Parts: sequence; structure tokens; C-alpha cells
Amino acid sequence: MSAALECRARTESRRQTVSLGSGIFSLARSKPRYVVFLLWAAAVVLTCGGCQRKQAAAAAPTDVEVVAVVEKDVPIYGEWVATLDGYVNAQIQPQVTGYVIQQDYKEGSFVPKGYLLFQIDPRPFQAVLDQAKAQLAQSEAQLGKTQLDVDRDTPLAKERAIAQSQLDNDIQANLAAKAAVKSAQAQVEQSQLNLGFTRVTSLVDGIAGIAQVQMGNLVNPTTVLTSVSQVDPIKAYFPISEQEYLRLATRINAQTQEQVPRDAPPLDLILADGTVYPDKGWILLVDRQVDVTTGSIRVVSAFPNSKNILRPGQFGRVRGATATKQGALLVPQRAVTELQGTFQVAVVGSDNKVSIRIVKAGERVGNMWIIEEGLKPGESVVAEGIQKVRTGSVVNPKPAARAAEGG
Repeated sequence: MSAALECRARTESRRQTVSLGSGIFSLARSKPRYVVFLLWAAAVVLTCGGCQRKQAAAAAPTDVEVVAVVEKDVPIYGEWVATLDGYVNAQIQPQVTGYVIQQDYKEGSFVPKGYLLFQIDPRPFQAVLDQAKAQLAQSEAQLGKTQLDVDRDTPLAKERAIAQSQLDNDIQANLAAKAAVKSAQAQVEQSQLNLGFTRVTSLVDGIAGIAQVQMGNLVNPTTVLTSVSQVDPIKAYFPISEQEYLRLATRINAQTQEQVPRDAPPLDLILADGTVYPDKGWILLVDRQVDVTTGSIRVVSAFPNSKNILRPGQFGRVRGATATKQGALLVPQRAVTELQGTFQVAVVGSDNKVSIRIVKAGERVGNMWIIEEGLKPGESVVAEGIQKVRTGSVVNPKPAARAAEGG
């Protein structure tokens, strides 16, 4: 029974569908203008909706951060690889031959000038000194005897009580005794020096290196015991090209041999970990010749080192101002994009429209970039959001959070 009812319902549905389609078809045949009007109205509605969306999009310009092109005089910096070395490097060598019996300093520590570093066995030298003193005493005694002979025979020779030749012999013996005394005194002084040389001391204030000998070693004047380097101030050697030297020669050579000029440009030292050493340095001198193999000339500078942080052998980079760019145009480096070797900036006009402009970039100064060509002072460039704009875009410019700064 239910199957018959379901079949009848399906048949009735098909009839209604056919009837509705026939009605629409007949309406289209009888009233074609009405259908065309409906289609036109729908198109107008869709078109107006698109226009409204475009107007809504145009009414919401992109927010960007802008900075003004700054014109100012800025120093141009150069950087060179530098090697540090002691202001004075003293190799400690003994002046006598003997056995090392004592080391009196801590390796790697600061030692003042005259500080005892090593002790060489003094006993042989003390014995030589005692012998020299004995010889001196004997010579002085002989001198006293000859002087008595001269004093006694002088009046006798005047009275012709003795021959003049005897007095002459007394005088010559006295002169020889005086010479013997001076020779003995020199021997005593030399022996005293040699005994003093058994105490090996530091020649400068500085950092003492690792000992090259051990206690019990036999050393002589050719043996290097250790080294002591004066590191406050410390020297920094760096090469500059011949072209750079010619450009800076007048300023560098203005200094005298005795002192550095007060207006000498300060130098920065960038350490191996990228940090900038807090104390400024200065140029000491320039080498006497250009290296023919590299075309560079070596410059010697100095940096204060009161805390002994800097040590000989360290590497770093010396940075100094080499020139001053007059009236340079500066923009932040983040405002410049590089594309296939060309540099571009997004300039915002008075109507808030963007113009992508190709520029000629010069030196970098800190976080700024010098623009040689393509910009004018006071123009606004996009610093943040440059990837969201293109030529002709309308933007909503806002002052950048980070103001433009020179290097």
C-alpha cells in the first residue's frame, strides 16, 4: 500500500515541475521585455556593489612610516685590520752563566720595573768578588809601601845622600802600585756587577710571560728566560693603502717626533667579538716605506689599557675618520632596497602618493646611507612598510619611531 502511494507522489511531482517550466517558458514568450529588464537590473546591482568596494578600498590608504632626507656634514670612516703588540717588549736574558735556582714571579702577572724574576746561583760569583777584594787590598798595601819609599828618599836625593836613580825607581814603583790598585778596583766592580746579575729583574713595567726555563737549568747570556711587555698603552699596527696614505699624508705627517698633535683624529678599536673598546686611540707614527709587495704602508697607533684587557697578539679592526662629506644627504639604511645592483627608495609626495625612485648610494655612516644622486633635502621616504607600496600608491604617512641619525 505504501509503495503505491510513494509512486503516486513521484508522478505528481514530475507533473508540477513540467507545469512550472512550461509556465516560465510561456512567460518568457509572452513578456520578453520583462525578463530583459530583470537581467539589466541585476547587472546594475552587481556593478554598483563593485564600485562601492573599490571606493571603500581607495578610502583606506596604507599606513607607512616616513623620514625626511637629512642634509648635514658627516665624517667618512675607514676600517683596517689591526694587530696588537706591546708598547715595549723586553726579552729577559741573563748576563752571566749559571744555574737557575729560583723563580720569583707569577707567570702572566703584572710586574713593576726592577722586580726580581729569576735567581741564578750566586756562590761562584761571590767567591770571585772576595778574591778581587783581596787582590785590591794587596795592591793598596803595595801602593802604601812605594809611597813611603818615595817620601823617605826624596829629601835624601836632594842632599845627595842617595843616588837620584834610586828615587826614580821609587817613583816608578809607586806609579805601578797606583795602576795595580785601579786594576784591582775594576776587578772588584766587575765582580760586584756579575754577582748582581745573578738576580734577573724586569726591565719595564708590564705583563710577564711564561718562563722558558725551569729551576736547575744552566743558562747563559744567549738564553731567553721570559718576556715582559708594557701594555699600557698598547700599540696597534694596521696597514693602509698607498692611495689612502696620500690622501691622509698631510694630517698624519703634521705630528712631530716628540708628541702627537692635539687635533689628531681619535681612533676606535673593534675587538674580535664585535664590541668596541671603550677608550679612544691615537696615531703614533707611520712606517718609513711602502711595502712593495702589497702596496700598503704600516701605521702604528696606541690605545690606553689601564685594566690590561688588551694583550699582544690580539686582532681587531681600527676605525677612524678619513674625510668629511660636506652637505651629505642621509637616509636610514632600512629605507634603501637593492635590486640587481640598483638601489631604490620610495618617495612620498605632497599628495601622499608614492614614487619608486632609483638612487645612487654612497658611503654608509652608522645606520645611515649617503645618497649621492636621486634625492633632495627635505623629501620624505618610506622607512617602514616599503614592501607594501608601489608607484602611484596612496599612503598614510606617519613619522618614523626612530629618527634619522648620523653615523
